[in-house]
Amino acid sequence: MDVAVIIFLSSGLFLGWALGANDAANVFGTAVGTRMVRFGTAAVICSIFLILGAVISGGGAAHTLGKLGAVNALGGAFTAAGAAALAVYLMTRAGLPVSTTQAIVGAIIGWNLFTETRTDTATLITILSTWIICPLLAAGIAAALYKLTTYVIRVTRPHLLRQDAYTRVGLILAGAFGAYSLGANNIANVMGVFVPSSPFTDFEVIGFGTFSSIQQLFLLGALAIAVGVITYSKRVMLTVGGRLLPLSPVGAWVAVVAHSVVLFLFASQGLESLLAGAGLPTIPLVPVSSSQAVVGAVLGIGLVKGGRAIRWRVLGGISLGWLATPIIAGLFCFIGLFVLQNVFDQEVYRPISYEISDPVLERLAREGVAVGALEGLKGETFESAPRLSERLKAEIGLDRAARDTILRFAERHGLVVDPDLLDGLDTDWYTPAQIGALRRIAGQRYGHKWMLGEALAAETAAWRFRPAEQVNKIYNKELQKKLDALFNRFEIR
Repeated sequence: MDVAVIIFLSSGLFLGWALGANDAANVFGTAVGTRMVRFGTAAVICSIFLILGAVISGGGAAHTLGKLGAVNALGGAFTAAGAAALAVYLMTRAGLPVSTTQAIVGAIIGWNLFTETRTDTATLITILSTWIICPLLAAGIAAALYKLTTYVIRVTRPHLLRQDAYTRVGLILAGAFGAYSLGANNIANVMGVFVPSSPFTDFEVIGFGTFSSIQQLFLLGALAIAVGVITYSKRVMLTVGGRLLPLSPVGAWVAVVAHSVVLFLFASQGLESLLAGAGLPTIPLVPVSSSQAVVGAVLGIGLVKGGRAIRWRVLGGISLGWLATPIIAGLFCFIGLFVLQNVFDQEVYRPISYEISDPVLERLAREGVAVGALEGLKGETFESAPRLSERLKAEIGLDRAARDTILRFAERHGLVVDPDLLDGLDTDWYTPAQIGALRRIAGQRYGHKWMLGEALAAETAAWRFRPAEQVNKIYNKELQKKLDALFNRFEIR
């Protein structure tokens, strides 16, 4: 890995450090604030389980974040991560538990605006909805758990010293679970923007299988988070642990458990598979705000106790921080991209063009799009999604759903199935039938991503999507991940 790559990844490491400095408070802040766990103990446990969660379970939320905006150049990823990190750092200096999720979402939207890249509306709505659902869900879980816990204590009447010991152990276990969930859910915020342009390559680890490029990114980001926990998280821990609402040790335990459960729900691929397999609605795997979860949990406890002890002015400051963070990160990103591109002459994005060609018209016809109105655009190339979308809206009058479908199939990507790259495929992930199909089309070139997908589907059923039913959701999602990995692998740069 050359020096330039290390420099570009440094902003992701800075964001990881900022996340550790800020969000460790959400895992152990209440425990440290109530003096039940020493800061040093909390920092070590938090760091270890953060790394485990990021490397083992970090892929689900990162995939969703990538759909919001595929930052396709290291320079752009550097700027987006750096802008988010700077926004989080400024809030951390103020002692506010802000959301790294909101920071990176704001930065990605800033990148989309600068590069005239289409923001996936459905993904954005999903992420924004969790900013409301997350604190409410945490508050509900915390309120119910607090009532249950206090009831059990009243009935059993444990000795004060025994209750203190149980609570201390409970806080450590809940903190470890919370740190694992934080790593699994929020590593997407740190390294998610680097996934499309990852500089790493997969390699085999004897006895453990393939260590993928994404896992390498996540390990690097998790180590940066751990450094942030150890070096700079104490101040924000005290804000969450004492300033918003004075908590008893039992209340502190409840807050951590409620926060951890919410993060786990939005990061667990196993739970998603279980629900989908039963034909039930699934919980979206998105990077939710750890800060919102713990603040919601603390408020839930405060409301159960009557709400009189809640310090509403502190809550107001935290809420203003949440509102300001994505806006600040988006502005920083936009300005940073301009400077990096025009002053330092660095590539911050790879332009994506759109073309209405005969193959595209044929494919759109199969999707049910009335292609007759598009004949006048045939042969034209558009430099960005907004320019094609504006023509479709102004001249043809198509609605947003139709425009999005056209954009999806008109997007141009030069792809070649390089035989030399087939030997490095992860045989534990791709099936023999899928690899066999790739070998049969080795050397072929395609002008659109969907063309490669169709060519593979024509070779074997192993590359075909199943009917869009709930029970097939996980299969289709995993197949799309494999295709996305191939698109990135075989794209001509």
